[in-house]
Amino acid sequence: MPRRTLPRLRIQRATWPRPALILTDTPRPDCLLCDGVGGIESFYGDYATGEYAGTDWDPCTCWNENRRWVLMPLPYRRPRTGHNPWAANGYSDEPPF
Repeated sequence: MPRRTLPRLRIQRATWPRPALILTDTPRPDCLLCDGVGGIESFYGDYATGEYAGTDWDPCTCWNENRRWVLMPLPYRRPRTGHNPWAANGYSDEPPF
């Protein structure tokens, strides 16, 4: 009888395309292929010199990194401007300035 696995879900904060709380899938912790990391990292080098040239990331089949559900949209935050909006011209003229 095949072993039934429960979904491994995690709550995260997303910023694109708009701020929201999302529910995402996570890698299976007892996966024999990726050891629970979610992918296999492979390093490669330049053929001519043998020097390190980069890293490839191959996602594992134990999870789907594109599986996500929006739980709740979050409001946009206004950036802080750092000045007092009630002062003349938006800046304080009180010492020290």
